[in-house]
Amino acid sequence: MTRNNVQRYRENLMMSKTELARKAGLSSLTVDRVESGRPCRLDTKRKILFALGLRVSEKDQVFTLSPPVVSEVGTVEPVPANDGHVAQ
Repeated sequence: MTRNNVQRYRENLMMSKTELARKAGLSSLTVDRVESGRPCRLDTKRKILFALGLRVSEKDQVFTLSPPVVSEVGTVEPVPANDGHVAQ
């Protein structure tokens, strides 16, 4: 399944799923589903963006789907961000 960048942004802010859910007014299960790449409503995306301190205009950086990169040994490697840096 393709994934979005919500988890990367959340982790870069050192924020737990529970904290993001609370700030966004969503359930932890919803945040988990969004991070795993499942579809969600536009309102849910907007709430997540604002909870991450982002603007709606930055939605493509967060919600553009990017497939996970799998190395030869089967481990998932970080996907480079749009600016060429690897998100940690």
